[in-house]
Amino acid sequence: MSRGVFVTGTDTEIGKTHVSCTLLRGLIANDVAAVGMKPVASGARQTATGLRNEDAEALIAAAGFGGAYADVNPYVFADPIAPHLAARENAACISIAQIRAAHARLATGNRFVVVEGVGGWLAPLGDDLMQSDLVRSLDVPVILVVGMRLGCINHAVLTARAIAEDGCRLMGWIANRMDPDMLRFEANIESIRQRIHAPLLGTMDHAEDPAASIRPHALEAAVRMLGNPTYQTPQSG
Repeated sequence: MSRGVFVTGTDTEIGKTHVSCTLLRGLIANDVAAVGMKPVASGARQTATGLRNEDAEALIAAAGFGGAYADVNPYVFADPIAPHLAARENAACISIAQIRAAHARLATGNRFVVVEGVGGWLAPLGDDLMQSDLVRSLDVPVILVVGMRLGCINHAVLTARAIAEDGCRLMGWIANRMDPDMLRFEANIESIRQRIHAPLLGTMDHAEDPAASIRPHALEAAVRMLGNPTYQTPQSG
């Protein structure tokens, strides 16, 4: 198993970057060398040095990474559309081999790599390429970010089921409170806990800006688990 984790979500704009940045800061605060990666990103601005995606930039800032942007974000597209459509419109073919090569460079020196997915778990990367293919190739466990709002139970259970059916390992889930006024918040948490056979690793308040300051020791349980070199993620199924 690679030294890292893949962060996915129940939907797009659900808090994956916020959680990934929090994990990175927590790992580094616990003396674990760590770096973030956004293999594929749709939605970017043009700069003097090329297209730049704000999620990838947030990961770079959270880890204080000074290496090549292209290693953090090998595939970046201007329009905020599904990645397989963006790749098709740009005559690009997303290659797992290229992502693996960038991942290997990031992991140099036994660095822990927090890999943030794009969109939800089933957002395709190509006509015959899914994010599960990338996760299996990297051989990393998955953390699921659940956006806590009306409908979250259905989305969480369906996504956890898809992760297992795709032969990937769900190490746990994180509740991201999208709606601060959500009714029966704790009851929804408990309903998900009863239906997902992976531990709740923490809860977070949603932040529009993933680079914003976070409360101390956020996601401490998840950080401890990730930083433990003897931890073994249970096999799915």
